[in-house]
Amino acid sequence: MNAIKKWSTAGTALLLAASMAACSSTASPATEPAKATAGETKTEAKTDKPVELIFWSLGTNGYEKLAEEYKTIKPNVTIKIQNTADQTAHHNNMLTALSANKGAPDIFMLEIAFLEKFMEAKDKFNNLNDLGAGTIKTNYVDWKWQQGSSADGKFQLGLPTDIGPTVVYYRTDLLEQAGIASKPDEFYKEIATWDKFAETAAKFKQKTGKTFVDMPGLLFNGLRDQGNEIFYNKNEEFIGDTNPQIKKAYDFTVKGIKEGWVGKNVLWTPEWSKETNDGGFAVMLAPAWMNGTIKGNAKDASGKWMITQMPEGAGNWGGSFLSIPKESKNTKEAYEFIAWMDSKEGQLKSYISNGLMPSIPAVYDDARFKDLKDPYFNNQATSVEFAKAAKSVKPIRYGKLHDATDSIMKEALMNVQQKGTDPQAEWDGAIKKIKELNKRS
Repeated sequence: MNAIKKWSTAGTALLLAASMAACSSTASPATEPAKATAGETKTEAKTDKPVELIFWSLGTNGYEKLAEEYKTIKPNVTIKIQNTADQTAHHNNMLTALSANKGAPDIFMLEIAFLEKFMEAKDKFNNLNDLGAGTIKTNYVDWKWQQGSSADGKFQLGLPTDIGPTVVYYRTDLLEQAGIASKPDEFYKEIATWDKFAETAAKFKQKTGKTFVDMPGLLFNGLRDQGNEIFYNKNEEFIGDTNPQIKKAYDFTVKGIKEGWVGKNVLWTPEWSKETNDGGFAVMLAPAWMNGTIKGNAKDASGKWMITQMPEGAGNWGGSFLSIPKESKNTKEAYEFIAWMDSKEGQLKSYISNGLMPSIPAVYDDARFKDLKDPYFNNQATSVEFAKAAKSVKPIRYGKLHDATDSIMKEALMNVQQKGTDPQAEWDGAIKKIKELNKRS
């Protein structure tokens, strides 16, 4: 999602375990639910009985408008949306309801960082494949669909909504000051590999005296998420100490710290927001939904920011799924609604109105998507860059303790930068802490 990413999910898995124990104008409306994209719903509702669907929604997504539109198509179906911006509370409330077998909604929006914990409770949810989801599987990007599937692919927990492919946000004015090409395609050639990225970063630092990248955390993420299994394998075994992609991410971030081209910012702080506006750094490696944050933080920099692709391929940060708890008494109607809302047309509308990056590739070829120009980003067709990034993402597996593990690794990098500690000692200490975390869990 977009704005909701401000809330950290570090330690989320532990919180969830305890609870279990006790993303402008709107496109033209579709005419009928089943006609948005062929094959997207298995059946059409054939009853006029009044139906009320409770929908627990998350973040700023524009789904209220789609729910209103659906009412004009299915007058007997009322969607009551209960929305929150607090990810942890949202998911803990659901786990509480599942534990009590009481109080769950008809539709639950599930964020990717929490998905694997909920997959453990899949017996409390409808298998969407049984409701017709198998017929629309190929509409979505493969890696996103796989995230919501059981290991054998037989159980589908949720329909994919938005995604968060990572891109390179950069300041054209600062690059030009350093004599570095600032057009997206030309700048990409300067940073197409991580080795080239480091060379360009050092050149920028030498020419301007400013840091190239905003912070260690987002730089580490950029490399980290280019892997498949990150910290944990499919058996929930910790592999971060032997995964070459994690060591590569750590060592490259340390290189940037030591060479002085990585800033000392921390995500979501006022200092980071101010430097985003004032030109304190040139590059931010971040997901598609971060464009809204940049616009909000850097109002004075309109027209100076642009977007290009990540070195060696994109990762993904964020995105959600729409699930249907077994407690729902209106399973068929709930599925018909989410299949309609989450269709190509629905996802396009959510992108235009609220910036939710679609997980349906067919949207990327739609003129209403690819011809959108963003005045803030120098009238660039940013949607095209996001689509390129989405197509290069590999399937990513997180693991239940991903956030807590990642926080320990980030702490080690902060110590290297802020305290001048030995990088190898910090790595060894982080691995030890993570292994202890796994033993306790």
